[in-house]
Amino acid sequence: MYPVFRHLNHETHVLSTETAELALAKACSEQMHRDDRCSQMLGMTVDESRPGYARLTMRIREEMLNGHGNCHGGMIFTLADSAFAHACNTRNHVSVAVSCQVEFLVAVTAGEILIAEAVEQYLQGKNGVYDVRVTSNDGGLVALFRGKSRAIGGVLVTETSVDTMT
Repeated sequence: MYPVFRHLNHETHVLSTETAELALAKACSEQMHRDDRCSQMLGMTVDESRPGYARLTMRIREEMLNGHGNCHGGMIFTLADSAFAHACNTRNHVSVAVSCQVEFLVAVTAGEILIAEAVEQYLQGKNGVYDVRVTSNDGGLVALFRGKSRAIGGVLVTETSVDTMT
């Protein structure tokens, strides 16, 4: 290949790698959601997943309200925790929470749709740190969550199952 065209081959390789990583992240997220009966029962949907990132949504139902008529904090925590779980497993290394912390900022009522966006802040070896912003459908900040993960070994999907999903 002529030296002047060498960069084209590199760009194709980078795009191919990014496409493969995105496909793997989506396959991992799909596998997790398929097996997550709790998230399914709560009506969560996975809107987007890519390496180190996930966005999930959940509509607040009447049965999710606490004694004050607001969304129970455990429901908000569960949404954030599920987004965190998806984000930290997008690289196909089975990872679990080591610790989590949440700050509830405003009350939420029935009928609102919550959006949890989890973003990887740090990943080194088996350890990761992820921040999750939970917002309402009007964009208001509802809660802030930070989770620390640890890879424990194993994979969510095999290369063969990724090929059949794409």
